Amino acid sequence: MFQKSTREGYTPALPGIELKTLVHGEQTLMTEFLLEKGRQLPKHGHPHEQTGYLVKGHIRLTIGSEEYNVMPGDSWCIPGSVEHGVEVIEESIAIEVFSPVREDYLPK
Repeated sequence: MFQKSTREGYTPALPGIELKTLVHGEQTLMTEFLLEKGRQLPKHGHPHEQTGYLVKGHIRLTIGSEEYNVMPGDSWCIPGSVEHGVEVIEESIAIEVFSPVREDYLPK
């Protein structure tokens, strides 16, 4: 699968948090998140392993009981079913890969 860059295709996940599925295969799915300053992604968990990279901005990421001050170029991996959440300190862009594929993130 190949996908050209476009500004279209973002959908709201929560107020101030938009996501776009970039590409997916049989085992992985890659997304881009646009995160508005001051927003929060409440703590939650899911069975998917989640690996991410902060392209732009500043977030505070909680994985389990650990908190991380994340800056551009930093990356993370969240094991499946581990509770995690985000506080958006500055307008941010994050790329994340999920495995197995998140069916709820597949393009309609």
